[in-house]
Amino acid sequence: MSHAPIFPAEITLPAASHAGGEVTLPGSKSISNRTLLLAALCGVQNNNVGTTVHNLLKSDDTDVMLAALATLGIKIDESDQHTHIVHGCGGEFPVKRAELFLGNAGTAFRPLTAALALQQGHYQLDGVPRMRERPIGDLVTSLIELGAAISYTQNGGYPPLQIMPFRATATSRVSVRGDVSSQFLSALLMVLPLLGRDMTVEVIGELISKPYVDITLNLMAQFGVDIKHNNWHSFWVAGGSKYQSPENIYVEGDASSASYFLAAGALGGGPVRVRGVGRESIQGDVKFADAIAAMGTQIKMGEDWIEASLPKGQKLRAIDADFNHIPDAAMTIGVMALFADGVTTIRNIASWRVKETDRITAMATELRKLGASVDDGPDYIRITPPAKLTANAVIHTYDDHRMAMCFSLVPLAGVPVVINDPKCVAKTFPDFFNQLQKIVS
Repeated sequence: MSHAPIFPAEITLPAASHAGGEVTLPGSKSISNRTLLLAALCGVQNNNVGTTVHNLLKSDDTDVMLAALATLGIKIDESDQHTHIVHGCGGEFPVKRAELFLGNAGTAFRPLTAALALQQGHYQLDGVPRMRERPIGDLVTSLIELGAAISYTQNGGYPPLQIMPFRATATSRVSVRGDVSSQFLSALLMVLPLLGRDMTVEVIGELISKPYVDITLNLMAQFGVDIKHNNWHSFWVAGGSKYQSPENIYVEGDASSASYFLAAGALGGGPVRVRGVGRESIQGDVKFADAIAAMGTQIKMGEDWIEASLPKGQKLRAIDADFNHIPDAAMTIGVMALFADGVTTIRNIASWRVKETDRITAMATELRKLGASVDDGPDYIRITPPAKLTANAVIHTYDDHRMAMCFSLVPLAGVPVVINDPKCVAKTFPDFFNQLQKIVS
């Protein structure tokens, strides 16, 4: 029987000088939660044998989605913690009245808001205090255009939400802002087939994090719904499109999580190989490998693996780059900047401010503890490494899994570091510290 890791209040990671070995990645959070919802929305077919989801991520965020779907009446059989059979409801949730607590899981909150807004039921959605600070108004406005009845129970534009029965309008077009969170567009796209008519979505402003929308489109296609788009400015779904179960679907390894181990390969010499993502990946975060190659890392790639190393005696180069397309993995670049020769600038990352925490402020604060000089603005962060990192710095993680994971690379500079509240990694990668320990010495 597998048990969840037990985390102390803080963890001290000792100084290290080398990283090398192989890591098999857990399933992608983004793919896992999208797949669970699409499987739930499938039509009832073949005696509803359901969709078997393989390599499902076991984490706080997927637990939130599984619990929510079960509360809504979706039958889910668990073969083991990474294999679930989801029985579709044909787009209509059996339970018409429910209160859902969705933690800080944006990949659950935004799509479920859209799916429930098109139901004939009464629902209340809430989350942790930070979720109540994460904007959702642009998605709600779009859903209201379609006929949704949604009200804010506390602050306008933010959770908690109350959702009442849907009364469809006759519109065939809906617009959504693309410059705050790509999850708003993804959530809309996933539920438009439920309307049963031709629909066009127009994106207002620049669409950020396009690779995450690409994941949505790829998965919808695997469930039988093809979305056409006009250079990311508008998207079209044909009337009569219906989700059909692929019967079996395999969740790729998490490309965002791969970034920490690939970075370790660069910082600790390597080679470090990650399995579960590669040149065939549908996740944009595999482009992280290109970013660290620009810093001097040697990258090798196979169909489902990526390997990183750095020749002995070589130092990483600083870079100045736009990371709008891979904002989550870009956090890892922020820590790698401590090891680089020169000033590293990470640009076009305004979305960091509305993530699990305000990541620009959080990164700047913690990097300064290590001795770095940091300049930060509305949508950028510029990092100048110190001559020597501060030893035994205590890193605050802000209940943000990615803060804990990327700062865990600091010991490869030869200094110990203390990570507060390490349990926050359970959001996406409960076994992270054990896996890191296996490759670092």
